[in-house]
Amino acid sequence: MNTLERIVDVTRTDVRRRAEQVPLRDLEQRLAERPMDRPFSEALTRPGVSIIAEHKRRSPSAGEIRPGSGVEEIVTAYERGGASALSVLTEPEFFGGSSGDLVAARAATSLPVLRKDFIVDPYQVYESAAIGADAILLIVAALGQRELGSLYAEARELDLDVLVEVHAADELTCALEVLDADVIGINNRDLGDFSVDVERTFELLADVPAGKTVVSESGFHSREQLDELERVGVDAVLVGESLMRSPDPEAACRALTGAGFDQV
Repeated sequence: MNTLERIVDVTRTDVRRRAEQVPLRDLEQRLAERPMDRPFSEALTRPGVSIIAEHKRRSPSAGEIRPGSGVEEIVTAYERGGASALSVLTEPEFFGGSSGDLVAARAATSLPVLRKDFIVDPYQVYESAAIGADAILLIVAALGQRELGSLYAEARELDLDVLVEVHAADELTCALEVLDADVIGINNRDLGDFSVDVERTFELLADVPAGKTVVSESGFHSREQLDELERVGVDAVLVGESLMRSPDPEAACRALTGAGFDQV
């Protein structure tokens, strides 16, 4: 198994365990108390390149990223730094995240929140809505076409925005033909071996039809890189590890967004 296959396999087992502990009907009942959603997709279409700032505790390739940090501390720094939205990794086994991280992030800020996880089961879609996510990630490489279409439809039915992630040309074709997805994430990281090639965004971008919102993911850490992405038509960038490792996440986020520089 490659890394993605191992993560998906563990996730399916963990979802079955969670569904036994908290039945789907309980999640459905909790949806009545769900807070008002925040427009994730709209936040990505403002002038310039929007920043989706990510809270990530660890990863299979990087290990521990910021031991001992609190969710509230990090996400409020991102908000002050001008981020347009948050991404919160909730996968526990490989990334050290939890649903509680997302709940804490949403309570601490006014930004829309993407639940970044390996969504492979309808239970997770309801779970995402119940814990207050405004959007979910669907990774084309982790799903069959039927699963992908079903999960996408379920999410939209629950008023969750969906970031559909691709890494290869055939995955982009699937995202466009099977789903006609509105928000396309181009991941520069190969989830099979976790290598990163930032040219992947530029290679696939030409095949994305006009009118789609494009998010580039992984490998970016400077304003100059973001300026180049803006020139070629990318709408947003998801940045995680470089912000999490910074001694001052607010300043690091501000350096990417330019927030407040016009007042200096």
